[in-house]
Amino acid sequence: MTNPFMMPPTGFGPGSQPLDTNDEKLEYMPLPQDMRTYSPRLPEVDDLDQTEIAPALALLSEVAAAAQEIAKSGGTRQFDLGTLDKTNRDLIAETLGSGEVAAKVRSIPAVAVQESVFAGIWTLNSSAGELIEVAEIPACVSQDAFAPKRAAMGETAPLMPGVINAPPMLIELRDKSADFDPAAPLHVINLSLLPHTEEDLVWLDQAVGEGAVTILSRGYGNCRITATAMPHVWRVQFFNSMDTLILDTFEVTTVPEVAIAAREDLADSGKRLLSVLEAIR
Repeated sequence: MTNPFMMPPTGFGPGSQPLDTNDEKLEYMPLPQDMRTYSPRLPEVDDLDQTEIAPALALLSEVAAAAQEIAKSGGTRQFDLGTLDKTNRDLIAETLGSGEVAAKVRSIPAVAVQESVFAGIWTLNSSAGELIEVAEIPACVSQDAFAPKRAAMGETAPLMPGVINAPPMLIELRDKSADFDPAAPLHVINLSLLPHTEEDLVWLDQAVGEGAVTILSRGYGNCRITATAMPHVWRVQFFNSMDTLILDTFEVTTVPEVAIAAREDLADSGKRLLSVLEAIR
């Protein structure tokens, strides 16, 4: 009996023959990559006298203890780096490194915020000086975040052809902003799931304005967070590793959770920082 199943002959089909010089090579779309992960930072201290770097090691020990304390009780604690010399400040900067979250706070003075590789341990730079702050989120990010850099026009934003669904969204945001309760469940308007036009987005942007804080969280892709000029209203946009917008939302909250260090992460940061200090010593 003849077997009805026949194996295809070899040497036939796409990819089986060498490419001709005029043929185009098949190219695949690049896969997502470069996910940021924690790796221990051990600064080079072989050429430094332990006595010389003692102030930096002492301060970092206090920072580690503060991280473990705040993980239990909450709050925030700051450490001024202004009294340290360049050698000690450089050692601290090399030890802490740069983590996933950074922020710009357009206050007076303006503040550049950078999370270290230890979640919940932040460096703050401004014309007033340089600080380390241990907190779930630095206080300057949540204070006056909604001070208008660009005022919210509200319903007075000029309507244009194509604005269809934005006005009802604005009413919802305005009501949730006015009745904001930190203990209430998070309120989200997911623009990615709602029908809207490009003109709707332009009108909403004018209606809510822009606040004083912009946050970037770099993980598997990017999350860009912008305070609006409406109290407690944030624009939260998620991009994949190829910088394509995949999720566009408004959140009514104190600070979006994606930018906040969890209590468990703070406790872990304290332990890991102590381990690095032991290796340095």
